[in-house]
Amino acid sequence: MSELSRFTSILFEDSTISLIAGGLAGVVSRTTVSPFERVKILLQLQGSLPQTQYNRGVVNAIKQLYQEEGIKGLFRGNGLNCIRIFPYSAVQFAIFEYIKKHIFHVDKYHGQLSNGQRLFAGFMGAAASLLVTQPLDLVRIRLSVQTANLQNLNESRAKDIRKPPGFYTLFKQIYKNEGGIYGLYRGMIPTAYQVLPCVALNFAVYEQLKEFHDSSNSTMWLYKLMFGAISGAVSQTATYPFDLLRKRFQIMNMGKNEMGFKYTGIWDGLKTIYLTEGPLGYYKGLTANLCKVIPSTAVSWLVYEIVWDFMKYNSASTL
Repeated sequence: MSELSRFTSILFEDSTISLIAGGLAGVVSRTTVSPFERVKILLQLQGSLPQTQYNRGVVNAIKQLYQEEGIKGLFRGNGLNCIRIFPYSAVQFAIFEYIKKHIFHVDKYHGQLSNGQRLFAGFMGAAASLLVTQPLDLVRIRLSVQTANLQNLNESRAKDIRKPPGFYTLFKQIYKNEGGIYGLYRGMIPTAYQVLPCVALNFAVYEQLKEFHDSSNSTMWLYKLMFGAISGAVSQTATYPFDLLRKRFQIMNMGKNEMGFKYTGIWDGLKTIYLTEGPLGYYKGLTANLCKVIPSTAVSWLVYEIVWDFMKYNSASTL
């Protein structure tokens, strides 16, 4: 085999294709819904105090954000999110496909995993991606929050917050002032509680739904969009309270803790939210989240399938 053929063979291995296709799927899908992502974070991080500002619904929150910060404000943090989401999504898909093929010996287009196997493969993909990207997610959350009008701030603080530090400055500040590596992985445990079952459910539900239809159907792409939307809605709604909690853990040591969240642990956080904000407090920002998740997951799965098929078929013709 020539060097070119060997390189092409390695490049178009299923795991490599899944890395590229998964990364592109994540970037395209998250950029599409970036305004909803930022509004969801702001809704999650405001408390029950009367001075909080984003309490008039998702559409009004987006309008208010646009009035306060312009187009740039709607996509604040999205550049870092794309840097984070490429490896996050890529690793998930690659690990899932690797386990599917090399552990359970099921080809992408031939044979099916059991639901238990799907959950396991999705869980392992989520765990790997979380270890790789958690520090980036922490900094992204801080970037999304620091310019927002979540509460009444004194004049000097408000002035400072309108000229926020960039990624590298913020990254160094967290590392220096919040415990080094530990600080960069703040919120890791509640994140794992939400992300691991969420991703596992996403893969399991999507694969199960896809099994119901013949992939040769000319309208399969419509079904894939629908299946992706359903899988995203089910997985995110089921694990949403932990998503809210992990955001709050990630910003507790930000500045002088102006947001006022003080939780000693996961269960203390869940109990405190219930006592101070009621049962609905667990689902603050859920509407904005679903507005983001449903199209995002649908687009992500569709882009992944299209890129995977394109690369695989082109590799077959090249080889």
